Amino acid sequence: MKNALWAFVAVSGGLLLTAHPAAAHHGWAEFDSTREITLEGTVTDFHFVNPHCVVEFDVEDIKGRVRKWQGEFSSPGPLTRKGLTAASFQPGDRLTITGFPAKNDAPAIHATRIRFSNGQEINVDAGR
Repeated sequence: MKNALWAFVAVSGGLLLTAHPAAAHHGWAEFDSTREITLEGTVTDFHFVNPHCVVEFDVEDIKGRVRKWQGEFSSPGPLTRKGLTAASFQPGDRLTITGFPAKNDAPAIHATRIRFSNGQEINVDAGR
């Protein structure tokens, strides 16, 4: 009986310790899926990593001011199935990104479509 109680306490404690990291994944909650925007910019960096791939790019406004943006995608697996690789975005590449903006007006977008300078367009939304 005493061993069963200690086993229960140990298992319960282990579950509590592993529950927090599993809940840390935020999904796409910080993006406003009721609005879609399109941005044109120049790639500065690309991170082909888990849990989300990220392209960093500069967007110039009509007054010539440059704002640094981040476009978030799904993980490398779904992007690879759509034909993208770690070399798909290179610094200096021009691109157009369509997607959902951050709810807090941060310069971030959950990318749903990418159009490359050669006109190729890819739907990168994992849910579509």
